[in-house]
Amino acid sequence: MSSTTLTRQDVELLAPAGDWDCMRAAVANGADAIFFGVEKFNARARANNFRMDELPEIMAFLHSYGVKGFLTFNILVFEDELRDAAELIEACIDAGVDAVIVQDLGLVKMIREMSPDFPIHGSTQMTITSPEAVEFTKPWNMERVVLGRENNLKQIQKIGEQAKLPMEVFVHGAICVSYSGQCLTSEMWGGRSANRGECAQACRLPYDLMVDGEQKPMGDVAYLLSPKDLAAIDLMPELIEAGVTSFKIEGRLKSPEYVANVVSKYRKAIDRYFDGEDARPSKEEVRELQQSFSRGFTHGFLEGTNNKKLVEGTFPKSRGVYLGRVEQVLRDGVVCRLEAPVKRGDGIVFDAGDPTKKEEGGRVYDLRRKGVKLEGEADEKWIVDIVPGRNDVDLRKVHVGDRIWKTSDPSLDKRLRQTFETDKPYRVFPVQVRVTGRAGEPLVTFWTDVQKGTTVRVDSELLLETAQKRPMDDALLEEQFGRLGGTLFQLEELDASLDGDVILPMRELNSIRRRAVELLAGERPKPPVYVKRADAATAATAATASLAAAGGAGAPREAGAPEGGGAGLAARRALRGGEAELTALCRSLPQVQAALEAGVGMVYADFEFIKQFPAAVEAVHAAGKQIALATPRIHMPGENGYHNNILRLQPDAVLVRNTGALYYYLRHRRENPDAQHPRIIGDFSLNIANHKTVELFLEAGCDIVTPSYDLNIQQMVDLLGQSQGMAADMEIVIHQHLPMFHTEHCVYCTFLSEGTDYTNCGRPCEEHRVSLQDRIGMSHPVRVDEGCRNTVYNAIEQSGAEYLQNFLELGVQSYRVEFLEETPEQVHEVIRLYSQALRGEISGTQVWKTLKATNQLGVTRGQLVK
Repeated sequence: MSSTTLTRQDVELLAPAGDWDCMRAAVANGADAIFFGVEKFNARARANNFRMDELPEIMAFLHSYGVKGFLTFNILVFEDELRDAAELIEACIDAGVDAVIVQDLGLVKMIREMSPDFPIHGSTQMTITSPEAVEFTKPWNMERVVLGRENNLKQIQKIGEQAKLPMEVFVHGAICVSYSGQCLTSEMWGGRSANRGECAQACRLPYDLMVDGEQKPMGDVAYLLSPKDLAAIDLMPELIEAGVTSFKIEGRLKSPEYVANVVSKYRKAIDRYFDGEDARPSKEEVRELQQSFSRGFTHGFLEGTNNKKLVEGTFPKSRGVYLGRVEQVLRDGVVCRLEAPVKRGDGIVFDAGDPTKKEEGGRVYDLRRKGVKLEGEADEKWIVDIVPGRNDVDLRKVHVGDRIWKTSDPSLDKRLRQTFETDKPYRVFPVQVRVTGRAGEPLVTFWTDVQKGTTVRVDSELLLETAQKRPMDDALLEEQFGRLGGTLFQLEELDASLDGDVILPMRELNSIRRRAVELLAGERPKPPVYVKRADAATAATAATASLAAAGGAGAPREAGAPEGGGAGLAARRALRGGEAELTALCRSLPQVQAALEAGVGMVYADFEFIKQFPAAVEAVHAAGKQIALATPRIHMPGENGYHNNILRLQPDAVLVRNTGALYYYLRHRRENPDAQHPRIIGDFSLNIANHKTVELFLEAGCDIVTPSYDLNIQQMVDLLGQSQGMAADMEIVIHQHLPMFHTEHCVYCTFLSEGTDYTNCGRPCEEHRVSLQDRIGMSHPVRVDEGCRNTVYNAIEQSGAEYLQNFLELGVQSYRVEFLEETPEQVHEVIRLYSQALRGEISGTQVWKTLKATNQLGVTRGQLVK
């Protein structure tokens, strides 16, 4: 939607709710819509969340206030969960949920099998960052997309103008350092998957920066991957003018006071913009936002990449409002030159620069100015003595120069709670009343709820009589019908057309008003009605159109699926034959050469710089082998030149890592039907976790797909078992250094350069090799791609060799080993061992033990149930 056509009604303020108090706080403070989760299937498993059987009550509450409710379903769904997932969707349809926010494209497919019109929003976990990625979603009639937090204002506007689908953008709250949907760290290290709603926040941990194998001294900077918090409140005009229609506040783990605070501030900013006033927040409003939760505020990527502003690195948790530094330590307090107001009862903490150690903090007991006790609030720029509670702070551990933060403000919290801890309605809605009547007939009234557009008719039970003294007039009717205090309504307009001087008893007018209010209030919570063409059981188990016969131009395909083009699935399988093959992903030319010498039939080239691709293509084709070139994991507006270059090099296949790139290659197939096209191999980052998602990508036009790394062995076996002959269309990665974080934030630029982004950083990534050393001494390599994005790889390679026999029995034919920094000799050894295991000459256990790899598939080892 073009920004020039946006009105106040087009713009939505979307608030988080982890429980009922948060939901009430959001409604009371002006949210237009709420997003919330139920017990499972949402990306905030640690929130209190709601229960599925509460859905009708939740939606009735929200709809009575004219607020929309979106259910978060933004995780991957495993094979054995599809039935439960379908039951939850069915409950959402029945309860009138206004939309589900979905990550898993297989779930999107299943929802469309259940209902053609139930609204779906593409979660930020879908990693949608380009117009092409939006276009890919369109066959499934998704109502809107939630863009990646890494998109800047210009890109947002471009996506909106080209893709013409409503856009939702995060404007406040925590920023994930990794692209959403592309973080495997949490489960790899902590057994809690970010793609499964259990993020353990590995980005908030301290790391040492290792440069070319040596530790770089960083002073008090240890939190190298911990971004500040997003606060775009002063960019609301630019965002509205860029065409953003939904402004999303992060925080389903936050308090109701946080929700009340943030929602009310953004509500005012939006309203001020449409009222033609200055929409920028006041200094006090920003401080109150910081008070609720802040690791320091940033615009994130909205104004472009600035690595220096995104990560400060000195602390990983909320600090609140900065008060100043300790200038002198007294017997019972400290002297501080204030940068912000403070008063008795406020919480403070003294920051000595090492948040891993216990910090001194407590309540402000007293304030003095030049020895005189202060009764009220000490204002900014004052020099004051802050006296903490006697048992709160050990002043011997406080030093001159320590930063002081105001961590809590009880009076602010009390004011925020009062907005939603009230018996009064949170909102009232305008009502228009039309009245007609004549003596001897009932008084006829029509009451219209202006916002909802519903009208009810209420007639008097008594007949109108001719007035002897004081006939009813407009003023009397306005007074009686306007007595709507304590209800959801207020009288906006009354139109009375009475024939002659007539009258009714006051009690009858009151009765009309009460009945009308009851009827109108009963209309508000009514849920929208959606078409439902399959129940949950059918949706979870129904076989789709036979994939063996589907595919190619003109072949039958499921309604709603995009045209894939290329050879049909059956033809592709016939071409592939029945032999199990080993493929090798290489990240350098010497690795490519070693893989060719070791005898693999297919090499993947995944280089940091595209200028190295031609040499790899030439070497592989000279050896009579096949090569696939890998795309980046992210696709931003204006980055199609990369894919043009890949096509120009005429590889045998392309390893596609995002839906934007996939759309580009599929469109090229369609537009050039007579040309020779590379095969399309969908990689792990497409997040394929169930057979529905496998079907979707194969029907779209992928020739082979790679299951998600979120699957453990049992989940992989379940997927292959349900995939009805599609195992031959899958490739499993059985050896790799797991790619954990994938981030726009560049560690090289931030800590090895004076620059702010790729234009002025001096390219330290071309001269140095960086890794992040964790607290147990493991060094995790950081590699850069052509778009200057960083991937942090796990230090130790892992092997799924132990499960090879299971996969072979289930019909999997293609197995990939991936290299990172291995020497040619190590490449030879790895390929030799896996080739022997595939031929049954050695066991899988011998492979991983010989290589000293971790015995693990994907991010969790899991237990194979026989």
